[in-house]
Amino acid sequence: MSTESIDPRYANYLRPSELQRRLDSMTTVEGNAAGSELGGVKIAIVVGRWHSYIVDRLLQGALDTANNSGIADADIDVIQAPGAYEMPLVAKALAQRNAYGALVTLGVIIKGDTPHFDFVAGECARGLSDVSRGFDLPIGFGVLTVNNVEQAMARAADGEANKGREAMLAALEVASLLKTFD
Repeated sequence: MSTESIDPRYANYLRPSELQRRLDSMTTVEGNAAGSELGGVKIAIVVGRWHSYIVDRLLQGALDTANNSGIADADIDVIQAPGAYEMPLVAKALAQRNAYGALVTLGVIIKGDTPHFDFVAGECARGLSDVSRGFDLPIGFGVLTVNNVEQAMARAADGEANKGREAMLAALEVASLLKTFD
């Protein structure tokens, strides 16, 4: 299962044969979002309440993807945060409990006429990155930072391009990858 949606312009892309030959002679390590090593892993999904009509679509994509990757609903906790700005603190509190193999964050920040967007988006991304690195915890970043509702709805649509789906896949793949280093 790929962690990226397929850009139709590159759907038939093949790695250059010389590069592939070189890679085949090396040890390469990658995670697997549907790997058997993820059995029993608990996942927390932190969702912001702002723009819930969009966030719910991201959440549906994340939950479906987790299930398709072998993660049961019983192994998923959904935590409601007021908004994206509060997510890093919530993520830190969850990370400190050492109960989850990965977190996924889902939210929507829509640019307005003031600099508020820049502060919220920047602090959310920086804070979540700090938590991820500080606790060696995979965090799938599914917080949309968009200019308008239409862009958000396009990124929350059903299918491969759903950013909730992509955030879950990324979190699971990194969790799998990190387990290979144990």
